[in-house]
Amino acid sequence: DVRGFWGDRVDAVAARTAEILYERCVEARMLEQIDPDRPSPGVVIPFHSPSPDEAANPGFTGSTVTTQMFWDSDWGKTIETAAYSLYRRRNDALEKKIDAVIDLYGRLQQSDGYLSSWYQRIQPGLRWTNLRDCHELYCAGHLIEGAVAYFQATGKRKLLDIMCRYVDHIADTFGPEPGKKKGYCGHEEIELALVKLARATGEQKYTDLAKYFIDQRGQQPHYFDEEARARGADPKAYHFKTYEYNQSHRPVREQDKVVGHAVRAMYLFSGMADVATEYGDDTLRAALDRLWDDLTTKSLYVTGGLGPSAHNEGFTSDYDLPNETAYAETCAAVGLVFWSSRMLGMGPNARYADMMERALYNGSISGLSLDGSLFFYENPLESRGRHNRWKWHRCPCCPPNIGRMVASIGSYFYGLADDALAVHLYGDSTARFEISG
Repeated sequence: DVRGFWGDRVDAVAARTAEILYERCVEARMLEQIDPDRPSPGVVIPFHSPSPDEAANPGFTGSTVTTQMFWDSDWGKTIETAAYSLYRRRNDALEKKIDAVIDLYGRLQQSDGYLSSWYQRIQPGLRWTNLRDCHELYCAGHLIEGAVAYFQATGKRKLLDIMCRYVDHIADTFGPEPGKKKGYCGHEEIELALVKLARATGEQKYTDLAKYFIDQRGQQPHYFDEEARARGADPKAYHFKTYEYNQSHRPVREQDKVVGHAVRAMYLFSGMADVATEYGDDTLRAALDRLWDDLTTKSLYVTGGLGPSAHNEGFTSDYDLPNETAYAETCAAVGLVFWSSRMLGMGPNARYADMMERALYNGSISGLSLDGSLFFYENPLESRGRHNRWKWHRCPCCPPNIGRMVASIGSYFYGLADDALAVHLYGDSTARFEISG
């Protein structure tokens, strides 16, 4: 039980944020997209316009991305926030709404297990054709996390069973075996989610799939090049020009510098840490140590914020940390909390706990107002008074991300082994543990 400073914020999420997230998803027409009995809403949020150099490139096949593609991820995080909130305090009305959302996903799921509201309702026939840009596996990851949390909080396993069927389909589609796709997601997330699913269900095959995605990333021939050619696109027309953007420029064990999109990087490193823990993989641990040192000594704001650039929502060059123009996305600081926590999963170490604390109290929590109703996407360290929180965003990834993190804060306080207990965060709380000996 969490009280005091964090208790007040958990209560705000349970009392207001969880309901607000649901209502604003509905207002954005996300419920229409997952309801198979209603007409498809079509493209509500326009595709991104190409840059001038893309438009001039004969190989460019047109804009491919809209934030509407990852509405499933917003539902996943909203369900997860609701789950932790229901664990905190009973709310029959909210639980009924979430149950109805889960029922819609159950009815939307195809007979082979596939589940994507975008590719079933908006762009049917194009599943698994653009992992680089279109967030299919990322959305699956957030729905998995929502399913695990909802099962643990309520005991209801309908969404958990739905997602197990979907992951079984994913495992049948991707892997090293002949005939399977050798791909991985352009926006990492499913890796850490699969480990959560494995721990909740006891199914080793889900951890193995997470390890496959980690191991395959950045291998040659590069999957995103082959995938682009298969859909008739020129790989050189890629908007971000380099696969550093999604950390697939080199195999993960060879990486020693934090580059690209900040949230993607934090989710990847979190998944790597989980896999390293599950398999006792010292090669992953060595890479993580190098990447940690690079981030914390060269590319981190004093607040625990990270990613100074709006252009790539991520990293630029060493020590490029402007104050007024800092991007420092809320999701990136939340991701740093996730990564720090998972590094602690490999054993107590004060430097990871200290970093988790810094990001929690500064770079991430600024993304949510005290009453739980307004949000920051960017978190600059300096403002002339024109930077204000907003109700919603055309890319609403941050509101449910900070919501689920705050609502689950109790899970970050302690670390438990068979014969030891570690206190990672100081705060007013009560917990009960069973330790051998």
